[in-house]
Amino acid sequence: MNINIYYGGRGLIEDPTIYVMNKLTEVLSELRVNVTRYNLFEQKNSITMMPNTLKNADGVILAVNVEWMGIGGFMQQFLDACWLYGDKQKLKTIYMFPLVIANTYGEKEALSTLTSAWQLLGGISLDGIGAYVENHVDFETSPDYARLIEKKAEALYRVINQKTPQFPSSNYMVVQKMLSTAPIELTPQEGEQLSKYVSDDTYVKKQKEDIEELAQLFKGMLQSDGNNVKTEFINNFRENFKPQGNQINTSVAITMTDVERTLVIDIHGVHLNCTYGSKEDADVTVRTTRDTVNKLVNGRTTFQGAFMSGELTAKGDFQALRRFDQLFQFTILP
Repeated sequence: MNINIYYGGRGLIEDPTIYVMNKLTEVLSELRVNVTRYNLFEQKNSITMMPNTLKNADGVILAVNVEWMGIGGFMQQFLDACWLYGDKQKLKTIYMFPLVIANTYGEKEALSTLTSAWQLLGGISLDGIGAYVENHVDFETSPDYARLIEKKAEALYRVINQKTPQFPSSNYMVVQKMLSTAPIELTPQEGEQLSKYVSDDTYVKKQKEDIEELAQLFKGMLQSDGNNVKTEFINNFRENFKPQGNQINTSVAITMTDVERTLVIDIHGVHLNCTYGSKEDADVTVRTTRDTVNKLVNGRTTFQGAFMSGELTAKGDFQALRRFDQLFQFTILP
């Protein structure tokens, strides 16, 4: 038996819906049910493909958390996708268990919405769980609520395992009339997006690996493109270096994490050495982005300002970091 859980909440740690889903999963797994959870907030860019995951499901749990009103946008998108792209013949055989936990008023309305929506899709709706939870800690530590959830999970298993028939609904006739309309004509792009290849996890993983490989290739080509990249920012620091006497000896290693390069600046009195490389014993180790370094050398920010705004992070001698704003006085460029 296969049961899919579709979670339409935001994944907040204090969401009691997650606790109920975990409890249902625990009981169903003990009954040797294969349970698969889909967090719609993690799949928000591919919700239109989610109906493909229903093809092997015997039952589904539609879980939402009512934070202010209704079932939320992610679950609505999923149900819309089931109506537009789902296999209606398959949907007729799938039992749906609604799970609604409300932090405010509205769990009954959300339960009714899920039940009506699934019936309009042609599926079979069951009695689910609808609850108002004021304090998620009290709810999750209550043995009475835990037993109620376990009983609901066992009842769900029995209904699906025995293929228990349900009373007919008037929504069934509405579905028949709606399904008599002409099918939706998909564009080539939509057809490709919803094809069997996109629903194949192995295929999608291979495509992502190929894209990452190309990205690394082009990044390497850009990094090795002549002397401009090898000397980028070095002349800016050399031309704007303002020595503060012979007593200052300090060094900073600026790692630009987005281009994977480290600019090492060594100052010995009035002498400056600026190169790309590595220096593990630098007085200050800075991590930032190429764009932030570009803003520094163009006078649009300072070391101290970038640190305070969070655009760069630093470890080591912070006095040395502040001193760099005196040692390098960049001209503001338009």
